[in-house]
Amino acid sequence: MKLSPVKVIPALIAFVVTCLFWFIIAPPEGVDINAWRLLGIFVGTIVAIIGKALPIGGAAMIGILLVGITQVTNPGEPAKAMGDALSGFSNTLIWLIGIAFFISRGFIKTGLGARVAYYFVKMFGKRTIGISYGLSFAELILSPVMPSNTARGGGVLYPINRSISESMGSLPDEGSRLKVGAFLTLVAYQVNIITSAMFITATAPNPLVTAGIKQVANIEVSWSQWAIAAFVPGLIALLLIPLILYMIYPPQIKNTPNAAALATQKLQEMGPIKLEEWIMIGVFFLLLFIWAGGPALISSDPLFKIDPTAGAFVGLGVLLFSGVLSWDDLLKEKGAWDTVTWFSSLVMMATYLNKLGVIKWFSQLVETSISHWGLSSLQAAVILILIYVFIHYFFASNTAHISALFASFFGVGVALGAPPLMFGLFLGFASSLCASITHYGTGTAPVLFGPGYVTMGEWWKYGFVVTVLNLIIFGLGCAVWWKVLGYW
Repeated sequence: MKLSPVKVIPALIAFVVTCLFWFIIAPPEGVDINAWRLLGIFVGTIVAIIGKALPIGGAAMIGILLVGITQVTNPGEPAKAMGDALSGFSNTLIWLIGIAFFISRGFIKTGLGARVAYYFVKMFGKRTIGISYGLSFAELILSPVMPSNTARGGGVLYPINRSISESMGSLPDEGSRLKVGAFLTLVAYQVNIITSAMFITATAPNPLVTAGIKQVANIEVSWSQWAIAAFVPGLIALLLIPLILYMIYPPQIKNTPNAAALATQKLQEMGPIKLEEWIMIGVFFLLLFIWAGGPALISSDPLFKIDPTAGAFVGLGVLLFSGVLSWDDLLKEKGAWDTVTWFSSLVMMATYLNKLGVIKWFSQLVETSISHWGLSSLQAAVILILIYVFIHYFFASNTAHISALFASFFGVGVALGAPPLMFGLFLGFASSLCASITHYGTGTAPVLFGPGYVTMGEWWKYGFVVTVLNLIIFGLGCAVWWKVLGYW
C-alpha cells in the first residue's frame, strides 16, 4: 500500500498560522478569546487548502476536528461543541449542490451532455466563431444542473472541443495550435467562468456566497432570484466575449465545415435519443420548474411551495427509481461527497465567526479605514469589488477565495452604504468572474491549459482583458437590468 501523507511544509505553515492566533497574537479589544481562536482555526484551514497540505476535504475534516475538540464555540460543553462542529451538514444549500453533482452524473453517464454539445456544433459549426457560440450555448444549458464547472467544461465539453480542433489539423504544438485550437480553448474557459456566475448551482462555491449574504445581512437569496438577476448580464457576456476574443485573438482557420460534419457523424453514432436520455431531459425541466418557483405559481397552498433542495431530491429520486442512476453511481461520485464535506466545514466556521462577532469586528475595522477616504458608497463598492477580484491572483481556488474574503468584503460594503442585495449579488458574480485571470484560477483552468494550446503569457494577458470586460459588461448590464427588476 502506498501512503499519501500530508505535505509537510504547507501543513507546518498552517499549524504555525493557527498557533499565532492561539498563543502569540492577543485578540483585539471587543473580540472574545474563543472567537479569536476559532478565527485561527479558520485561517489555518484556509492556508492548508491554499497550500494543498491535504485534499480540500481532508483539510476541512481537520477543521471540524479542531472546532469540536477545542470547544471554542461552546467552552465546557464537549457534546454541544461537537454538535456545533457538525452543524454545517444540516445546511440545505450544501445538500442542494451535492445532489446536483449526482444529477450531473446522469448527463455524463447517459451521454446527453455530449449530445447537447454536438447538436449545437452541428447547428453553428460551419465557421469557427459559430463553433464557439455552439459550445457556449451548450455550456449555458448544462450549467444550471452541473455544479462542477470542471466536470462541465473539462469533462463534457473539452473532449468535444479537442476533437474538433484535431479534425481541423490543430494540435497543441507551436506549428498548428493557432489554427483553431487555441481560440476554442480560450473561449471555452472564459464561457465556463461566465456560466458559473449565472446560477447558484453552476459551480460548487456559490452557496458560500448566499450563506455569507444570509449571515451578514439576513437576506435569503433564492435560486430563481440569483438566476433572474444574472441572466441578462450573463447572456450579454456570452454573446460578446467569444466575438471580442475572435477579434483580438483570431483563429487562423475561419471556415470549419469539417466541424459540423464531425458533429453530425458523432450524433449518428449515438443514434436516436434513448429512454434514459428522455428521463434526464424530463428531470432537467422538472428541476428548472421547481427551482424557478413554478409550483407556487400554480397554487398558493403551502404544499406547493417546494424548497429547492427538496426539489433536487425529487429529481434524484426519479433517476434512482428509473434506474438511470444507481446507488453505486452515487457512491462513486467523489466530487459530491467531497463538496458536502468541505462546504459543511467552511460554512460552519464562517457561521460561528459571525455569531461570535469576528466578522462584525473586521468589517468595522476596514470600514473605519475606508471611510477616511471620503468616498461615496458607490465608489467604495467599486474599490472593494476590484480588490476582491484581482486578489484572486493569490488563490488557486474559488472556494478558498470566497471562504476567506467574501463575508468580510460584503460586510464592509454594506456598512459603507452599499445596498445589501445588489452588492451581495454582484460580489457573488465577481466570485466566479475573478477566475478568468490565471491558468490556475479554478478547477477547469488546469484541464484546459494543460494540453498546451494556449501559452501562459497569452492566458494571463487575455484573462486580464476578459476579466475587465466582464466586470464592465456585468456592471452596466446589472445597472440597467436591475432597474427593470425594481432593485433600485
